[in-house]
Amino acid sequence: MTKQAAGLSYAVRFPVLAKYFGQLCLVVAILTVIPLAVSLIYGETHITFRYAVVIVALAGIGFLLGRMRAPMEVQVNEAMVLVAFMFFFTPLVMSFPVMGSGLIFSDALFETISAATTTGLSTLNGLENQAQTFLFARAWMQWYGGLGIVVLSLALLFRPGSSSIRFAVTEAREDDLVGGTKAHARRVLTVYTVLSVAGFLLLLVVGTRPFDALLYTMASVSTGGFAPHDTSLAALGSPVFHFSVILICLAGAIPLSFYHRLYKKDSRPTTVTLQLYGILIVSGLVSLVLGISLVITEKAQWTQALLNAPILALSAQTTAGFTTMDLSQLADGSKLLLIISMAIGGGVGSTAGGVKILRLLMVINLLRIVLRKACASIHAVAKPRIAGQRMEETEIQEALLIILLFVTIILLSWMPFLFMGYNPMDSLFEVVSATATVGLSAGVVSSEMPNLLKGILCIDMLLGRLEILAWLVMVYPRTWIGRRL
Repeated sequence: MTKQAAGLSYAVRFPVLAKYFGQLCLVVAILTVIPLAVSLIYGETHITFRYAVVIVALAGIGFLLGRMRAPMEVQVNEAMVLVAFMFFFTPLVMSFPVMGSGLIFSDALFETISAATTTGLSTLNGLENQAQTFLFARAWMQWYGGLGIVVLSLALLFRPGSSSIRFAVTEAREDDLVGGTKAHARRVLTVYTVLSVAGFLLLLVVGTRPFDALLYTMASVSTGGFAPHDTSLAALGSPVFHFSVILICLAGAIPLSFYHRLYKKDSRPTTVTLQLYGILIVSGLVSLVLGISLVITEKAQWTQALLNAPILALSAQTTAGFTTMDLSQLADGSKLLLIISMAIGGGVGSTAGGVKILRLLMVINLLRIVLRKACASIHAVAKPRIAGQRMEETEIQEALLIILLFVTIILLSWMPFLFMGYNPMDSLFEVVSATATVGLSAGVVSSEMPNLLKGILCIDMLLGRLEILAWLVMVYPRTWIGRRL
């Protein structure tokens, strides 16, 4: 950073952090009323008490801090710190009521982090015997976690009017961070609610029990993947049900601004539609190769391959994490294929995880420009474009940086699994699944797994959900030390 740029940088202001943290606590308290009501409906009063304690505590913190006087303008580093802290604080607080279902703290924290980050990895078995409130609360956390990610990551983590907003949310026109967040939140909430209601009705139509339909819908539209059964989708054996759930997952993995543009009848080609095509093409290729692998290496019947391969391919690509078969039985080649698909992920501005399909398309376009320049005159000028929009140098740098950080986190997290003697491919599968917030498992994750490895996967889920940068801002010294505006 140059001296001039350093002179224009400001540390976070604690009154601003406190005020907005208090307001976010009030939001979480309101959201927690829903599982409390479910616990009353099912007569699980021992869990009701725990949720009541959490609601009172959050409301008290919110009331005290939310009334503080602070500037209305929020800096980008302040927004990033708030988002990162809330995605750790919320699961930590929600571990208390989850422990009311008989979980120890480490497993409860793992479940709540997996829920809030819309990952779907679980250390538990015997879900059918768990309290109804516990099953609902996991899916509910995934639902509002998915909504929060879209709103907060696009409206808070990116500067309004920046190139990232231009790529991801084409309708953003607000000049201030808070005003932009509110306007974007209204649009996203409308789209998200419509998708959720449509998904719930679809599952009812195909014959799913109302409670299961509700849980699967919340876990699908958020691309979270928590199922109320140990065998995920296989518990409800109808292929119509399987593909209905995956269709809802696909709807959530598409940039939500796509639906707003559809409503506005805006047919201009943009990166939003390009991402949709990219997800479908990559999923189709993975499905084809995976189907062939299932027949050749796993000796599956063609009918089974035709049913299972598309489900697994779309589940990995959308980072939903649902499955119809035991993935530990797959050959290493099939697992590697799913690892690549999980790492790519869904669209920017969706509930999906991974490095995002848009960044892959940006890298492909950059490679194409490099190859064209090698064959062109030295005087030729070729600027990288995507969907007719010129890619700025900073956008390319950010895309490459996030991909590099993503790979680095995976490699660093993989090493402890190798040192502790776990199967290399299976442990890599789990680490990528956690970092890309997918939730598919090759059988390594369990309640017997050492707490050290549980902690590593929790960190991976948190890092991957906020694409690492927010956490780097949080530990950056200049974020906390320096001049304040």
